[in-house]
Amino acid sequence: MDVEIKKVQPNDPDLLRLIAKLDEELLERYPAEEVHGVDVTDPRVREIVFIIAYAGRDAAGCGAIRPLDSKSTELKRFFVDRDYRKQGIAGRMLAFLEGQAKEQCFETIKLEAGPGQPEALRFYEKHGYREIDKFGEYAACELSICYEKRIG
Repeated sequence: MDVEIKKVQPNDPDLLRLIAKLDEELLERYPAEEVHGVDVTDPRVREIVFIIAYAGRDAAGCGAIRPLDSKSTELKRFFVDRDYRKQGIAGRMLAFLEGQAKEQCFETIKLEAGPGQPEALRFYEKHGYREIDKFGEYAACELSICYEKRIG
């Protein structure tokens, strides 16, 4: 399958459509207070790198990295549409975002997921992410499971 990964603006219609699908899926698995999004109207959103993976002309997946501090960035809004799963798109998106993080001189990528996403936890572990203590806004979240990967 021909897949192209593009950096996009936070108000990109394809990105907003994919994020809405992600939120819908997360709300099937978690209570609303456990779903942690990105406020695309926040002025700091300019610091976030958003991507879309296109399979042909179809927006198949999305993801982002947002700086946490001078050495760490966070993987956010990482999602592949159900129709495009198990085709290697997630791995390509993750490699692209890890490359972006390296280019920005980050040393680690952190992320938050939860027990309602066992397939995601397996994916991250397969790609070298290791469970860590909860960080930042997730510290008080009962259902959060946090991971980290050293990239630099």
